[in-house]
Amino acid sequence: VQLQASGGGLVQAGDSLRLSCAVSGRTFSDYAMGWFRQPPGKEREFVASINWGGRSTDFADSVKGRFTISRDTAKNTVYLQMNNLRPEDTAVYYCAAVYGFGYKVHEYEYDYWGQGTLVTVSS
Repeated sequence: VQLQASGGGLVQAGDSLRLSCAVSGRTFSDYAMGWFRQPPGKEREFVASINWGGRSTDFADSVKGRFTISRDTAKNTVYLQMNNLRPEDTAVYYCAAVYGFGYKVHEYEYDYWGQGTLVTVSS
């Protein structure tokens, strides 16, 4: 499975941004998907996840109510819509995939990772 994340950039606090993760190499609908991020100088952390059917999702407390995750099976792509961005959202964002039905929230549960896309939020 190959994952290609895109959509990062430099935005101001309060702005919105949508990240995309294109998946290839396997049947997209067989995989649960997740987004993680690594702020500067910190460890990578969970952001959001979605099950293979797209009906169940989970979010880190820090992004609940601001971020949404969705998937488009026709495009083999998972999205992270980020609204009302804050400076503390600045990080490299990674998408990840794991074979199976349910969404996962821990790094070690994921089998495949994208290369990361940088999001910088200025105050």
